[in-house]
Amino acid sequence: MVLTAAPVTTERLVLPLWDAATVAALRSGARLDGWHRDFPREDDRDAASLWHDGDVWAPRSIVRGVTTLGSIGFFGPPSPAPDGVPETEVGYGLVAEAWGWGFATEALRALLVHTDEAGVRIRASVAPENARSFRVLAGCGFTQLRGPNEDGELVLARPLPAGTTS
Repeated sequence: MVLTAAPVTTERLVLPLWDAATVAALRSGARLDGWHRDFPREDDRDAASLWHDGDVWAPRSIVRGVTTLGSIGFFGPPSPAPDGVPETEVGYGLVAEAWGWGFATEALRALLVHTDEAGVRIRASVAPENARSFRVLAGCGFTQLRGPNEDGELVLARPLPAGTTS
């Protein structure tokens, strides 16, 4: 169940990997059918800069039914952390109308199944005032607080489950 280019699915969501048409629309300001009226957000447009065709660690849409509500993805493929464990950073976000329904937690948990299988530790950087994101991360097992990054965001990591090898 290692991360692939195939869409990741949950009970309520589909997380398709971005393709060239999606990224071109994000970069140009065009709109695609099925995008929520508030999508893309600025963070979604920023995530388009991380996209590389065929990269399974690239951004994915968060889709409920036929509506794209946000995005989730990694800031590139994993690389060895100082302790030798492969690690990468995750980012996610939803349009405000989708907040409070558990979609971010559901999407993140679905991706973590694949990263655990691959033996990849995941970290996240969160603005100190972003209580919603802290709840998502806590609910997904991010328990290691590493302190602030250069932007003043707090960096949290999720330990690999016991028995997982990298």
